[in-house]
Amino acid sequence: MGFYDLTKEERKEWVDAIHKDIFNDLSMGTVSHIIDNFSHDDTYVRKAGYQAIGKIYKADENLRSTIVFVLGTFIESELIKVRQTTINAAGEIGMSDFDVVRVFFDKGLFDSHHSVRNAVIGSMKKMGAKNPEPILKWAAQYLQHEDKEIRREICHGLELRGRTHPQDILPLLEQLQNDQTKRVRNTLVHVLGQIAYKKGCLETVINALNGWENQKLVDLAIEEIVDVHERYKNFAALKQQEAIVYIEKNYKRGKTRASTP
Repeated sequence: MGFYDLTKEERKEWVDAIHKDIFNDLSMGTVSHIIDNFSHDDTYVRKAGYQAIGKIYKADENLRSTIVFVLGTFIESELIKVRQTTINAAGEIGMSDFDVVRVFFDKGLFDSHHSVRNAVIGSMKKMGAKNPEPILKWAAQYLQHEDKEIRREICHGLELRGRTHPQDILPLLEQLQNDQTKRVRNTLVHVLGQIAYKKGCLETVINALNGWENQKLVDLAIEEIVDVHERYKNFAALKQQEAIVYIEKNYKRGKTRASTP
């Protein structure tokens, strides 16, 4: 039976039991329950496991070194789900103490499996929302990496911070505007669209794009921004036509393809 096949109360009891079992493992120097949860087939069970690690790390200073040691062992596991969940657990810690877990992200970026690398992206998003300064500094060092997938993953990982503080990530994204890899450029356009429909963000994004040199990429980004305001119309701060009007007035290089006659 899956996690969400249970009632709300049953799920709470299971989460509490996971937390207790993991705490006991850490206290007694064992890892059997942690491994069971980190490798579980149900993603929500794994989530309960890595969130428990984050809560215990925050609450019990005496167990912090043990937690980091255990995660350091797990990141070398042959089990993909264990490595993936280890990165997610490191992300819980990194929301307040990134320097302690930096090494896990340096390693996870280059993992052979996409689910582990995706966990790096997801963790970047949540850490960037809570603890942006060290995350952005760390991300910046990989923007010119020779591996195109590293550049793409870093770009994608900046997205969530950009939805609330676009001014923080736009200078970093600008470094990718002339990237030679289409997949990286497509991700850049996607991220620009994802941050521009949030309240107060369109203005900041358009102002920044006016200063970018790659006209072709900027035009693609403008098209994506207009389109996103329709695709996410139930969540966008502006209606699509309002966004178009704003862009027509403030985008200095021409009209959008969505312009009305």
